[in-house]
Amino acid sequence: MIRVNSRIAQVSGSTTLAITARANELKAQGVDVVSFAAGEPDFDTPEYIKDAAINAIKSGFTKYTPSSGTEELRIAICDKLKCDNNLEYKPGQVVVGSGAKHVIFNAVMVLCDSGDEVLIPAPYWVSYPEMVKVAGATPRYIQTTPASRFKMTPDQLRSAITPKTKLLILNSPSNPTGSVYSRDDLEIIADICVKHHIYVISDEIYEKLLYTKDTFTSIAALGKDIYDLTITVNGMSKAYAMTGWRIGYAAGPLAIMGHIKNLQDHSTSNPCSISQKAALAALRVPDNGLELMCNEFLSRRDLMMSLVDTIPGVSYIKPEGAFYLFCDFSKYGLCADVARRILNEVNVAVIPGDGFGSEGYLRLTFCTSKERIREGINRIKEWIARSS
Repeated sequence: MIRVNSRIAQVSGSTTLAITARANELKAQGVDVVSFAAGEPDFDTPEYIKDAAINAIKSGFTKYTPSSGTEELRIAICDKLKCDNNLEYKPGQVVVGSGAKHVIFNAVMVLCDSGDEVLIPAPYWVSYPEMVKVAGATPRYIQTTPASRFKMTPDQLRSAITPKTKLLILNSPSNPTGSVYSRDDLEIIADICVKHHIYVISDEIYEKLLYTKDTFTSIAALGKDIYDLTITVNGMSKAYAMTGWRIGYAAGPLAIMGHIKNLQDHSTSNPCSISQKAALAALRVPDNGLELMCNEFLSRRDLMMSLVDTIPGVSYIKPEGAFYLFCDFSKYGLCADVARRILNEVNVAVIPGDGFGSEGYLRLTFCTSKERIREGINRIKEWIARSS
């Protein structure tokens, strides 16, 4: 028997990636699969971003950069955070990594140690608990419900805090539920975290995909005390259809970001130099493509909801952001079994909710065309009709 690091041994594989891989395997065999699985825009990366990358290659910008990212990109990120989020950071407080997942992982590794507890509202993104385990800390889940629109309440947060609590991971808009914490919600959360000196990783990767009239609020912008405790995370993947370019970033207190930079020095070094030039163009060049993409996702969301409404026994909470519909399929069995059968019997890929901490649920993305949304939901209805 191979002996491996005990922390790595307890890490589970990604359900999302496993389902997506199986769906791609079927597609390679010529099967017509409708995918509601992977969380990535089906839009192409804008041409001006591609052009910036091509120019980087042609000009020879293919060497190492500082491990935390180029100065010009970190300045552009600071400008973005100031303009969009009312956050003042200096370039030394920013680390650019190979995707938002990468910088969250590094932040968890820096902030957490054996014996620490990390609060994670559930449903949660599948990777958060596994990152905490790798760091040697213990994930503690705050189970939310549809009654609270899958948002933790202040009382739940207060009740979950122990002397070992080190960190809260907050994701708004949420993967998988699409829930969004309002400014009022965040002010209460900030007060509680400041009172108990709890750090916050604020995962804001879906910030630009918001379907309400409210303005997006970054928790770090609510005052110096919470600013000093917050690592703000964002990236290029969702807003600019750049999932494969692998560029994300984090901003936070100088001392913490220095440790994150040091960790990156000895793990990955710099993110891809070419992708950094592409990210710089995304942040610097005005473009209306983002608004068009968001409007299209809104239209797809409404279509998917109207179709799911015709499936007996299935419910959901209307998502206010991101591009997921988190549906209660518990009437039809365990979610992993339901997801497997839907994929194998009617060739529709969905993600089971147990990986998100919610047995009985399926996550459906509306990152595909309206035609495919109609086809996929109709297939699911047919499967239910045959199975009932």
